[in-house]
Amino acid sequence: MQLTLLEEIRRFLPCPTPEAWVQEASRQQELLLIDHANCEKKAASTALNLIYRYVDKFELLNKMSRLAREELRHFEQVLAIMNRRGIAYRQITASGYAGGLRALVRHQEPHRLVDTLIVGAFIEARSCERFACLAPILDTELQQFYLSLLKSEGRHYRDYLNLARGLADGDIAARIDCIGAREARLILEPDEDFRFHSGVPSTATVEEAPGLGSLQSQSSRRN
Repeated sequence: MQLTLLEEIRRFLPCPTPEAWVQEASRQQELLLIDHANCEKKAASTALNLIYRYVDKFELLNKMSRLAREELRHFEQVLAIMNRRGIAYRQITASGYAGGLRALVRHQEPHRLVDTLIVGAFIEARSCERFACLAPILDTELQQFYLSLLKSEGRHYRDYLNLARGLADGDIAARIDCIGAREARLILEPDEDFRFHSGVPSTATVEEAPGLGSLQSQSSRRN
């Protein structure tokens, strides 16, 4: 049976977004939108950095060029929503999510590029999954906007993952599992500050916050 894109993403990710994070997002919509704008801007920047660094990778250049344009368009759309709601775009600290994943990127090529692309796949997949989690609990405007992003963010996940597989000199399943284990920890562990990619709010109850010990390996489902 062929999976839908969202089903594929949920199987790829090592764990679902905890309900405690979803409930906190419903209470922190101003922060949600500000950090969402930051995420779109950073995603565009990441794609542009890859274009500048890997000028000899034709397929990567094409995919990242399109991705950067789409992410900047999403950035503009989030800013427009914030403007209509009287929310000022301001500086806030970043979550530790992306940095925590990128800490695993190896330094030597081609491993550096492959790991960077796998990290990109996880970030885009988690973004897509969270849009789907958030849509049912938000007002009509945000619900429609977040649902409209599912297709493009899902395609970005596939682009990153397919590029990683195509540019690697071997199977990448072990690297996906390694980075996926870190991703699960970042999503499931307590987080002091709420952000779009933050972990479980530190105020969550035991019932709201699933433990890492209950996480089952999903390597056979991802690959």
